[in-house]
Amino acid sequence: MLKIAFDPIYCHPLPKGPNGEPHRFPMLKYELIPEQLLYEGTCTTENFFSPGELNERWILGVHTLEYWEDLKNQRISDKMVRRIGFPLSQRLIERETRIAQGTIECCHFAFSYGVSMNVAGGTHHAYADRGEGFCLLNDVAIASNYLLENQLSKKILVIDLDVHQGNGTAVIFQNEPHVFTFSMHGKDNYPLHKEISDLDIPLPTGTTDEVYLKLLAETLPSLIEQQKPDFTFYISGVDILETDKLGHLKVSQEGCRRRDELVFEQCKKHQLPVVVAMGGGYSPRIADIVEAHCNTYRVAQEMYF
Repeated sequence: MLKIAFDPIYCHPLPKGPNGEPHRFPMLKYELIPEQLLYEGTCTTENFFSPGELNERWILGVHTLEYWEDLKNQRISDKMVRRIGFPLSQRLIERETRIAQGTIECCHFAFSYGVSMNVAGGTHHAYADRGEGFCLLNDVAIASNYLLENQLSKKILVIDLDVHQGNGTAVIFQNEPHVFTFSMHGKDNYPLHKEISDLDIPLPTGTTDEVYLKLLAETLPSLIEQQKPDFTFYISGVDILETDKLGHLKVSQEGCRRRDELVFEQCKKHQLPVVVAMGGGYSPRIADIVEAHCNTYRVAQEMYF
């Protein structure tokens, strides 16, 4: 069965702008994705599980004690709050810990069923000592360290196909030979300063389906053959869409769905357990975001179950 981490806390209330406009982060998608999957029959309530509480030891395996203490006591600087992009609150911090725990729990389901998914997550802009870009805690880094410390994995591949580079993840694992970070992202958008992943593929503005999928199809199989990972995290951001206001690429809904197929095909071929975290999506129409995210679940359901 496809097991999916979700809790109502994922859909966190955000303040409106000065003129009553919605917050620029589409938080509503976390509510609409499960609703759509249930409505259309792709999933049933049995597919979903609510994550438990995250043990602080796994947070401190990635994040500095100073940052975590400042975060949980809500005393981080106003500058960092602005860089994160969310107003700080105890509820928001609990949300972030639940998401990270969801990614950890997905790992065990991925071992059992080949794939598991988190409706949120992919918070790859969080560094060890700071948050930014709507990311407070790096869930994939936390779950990776959990696997390594518990000797559940010896070599992890992070496939980050969000349109924004996984800068925080790249730095966290820059000296960790047991985690290979691969980021394929737009070269002309956030973050302005790119970090160095183990493999970066910067894409020019206007990259189309044909170019995007050809690059991925040429890169991923050989990467898996070279690195021989035994576990994979896939950040499936849908901000690669041509409709996305922050992405600058020209990938269609069908191209985005085909991308998911390519990743799952390789994971299945190499019997690689994969945990999928949603990543970003900023199309003006929430329906475009939800459709692209739901396609990832549909593809997983079709290919694995």
